Amino acid sequence: MNLYFFGDSISFGQGVSVDLTWVNKISQKLHEQFGEDEITVINTSINGNTTRMALERMPYDVQSHEVDVLVVGFGMNDCNYWMTDKGVPRVSQNAFRANLQEIIDRAFHFGSKQVVLRTNHPSPRKDYMINTDITYGESNQIYNAIIRQVARDNPQVVFVDMEKEFETYIQTQGYDLGALTLPDGVHLSGLGHHVYFECMYPVLSNIAADMLRGK
Repeated sequence: MNLYFFGDSISFGQGVSVDLTWVNKISQKLHEQFGEDEITVINTSINGNTTRMALERMPYDVQSHEVDVLVVGFGMNDCNYWMTDKGVPRVSQNAFRANLQEIIDRAFHFGSKQVVLRTNHPSPRKDYMINTDITYGESNQIYNAIIRQVARDNPQVVFVDMEKEFETYIQTQGYDLGALTLPDGVHLSGLGHHVYFECMYPVLSNIAADMLRGK
């Protein structure tokens, strides 16, 4: 079984040691549970990627491989506003929605048996982005809402709401959101990676068990 992660720096693990990243932890745990010969875990995530950039590299990184399960995670770059963009996001809301839909469509068309889609964690950043009247945290919330809508429109997709999971974790464990992210308020701290692992692993473990049982 081939399990591919297709995302940005949140899946790549920018800013922390490689052994602390949630994707690596999932890979190690899946191998412990099912054996290294049963599951190959590949992480094709790239720092800074938007859904537009992802579609450009999808032919090689996804379509040319026999991907059984594709875990899709984008949005925290799409929702950002750069000074050079003069008040428009890197990827508009409509384009983001369409890009996610195309990623899902292409994944299934090229043989993926399952696509897992997730929202992103909340950001504590409350500063207004340049040339806008919106904060990064607010923009991230809007793009998470779009991800939820795409998931509702595609009932065959497995959906994990990481934004809600983080909110629950903060309420029950008493952590401040800033402890779950690095000082930039975007990338995950070691603890943030642990929360992703705790939420994503059971989902992927169940999918793997079902697929391997059906071999």
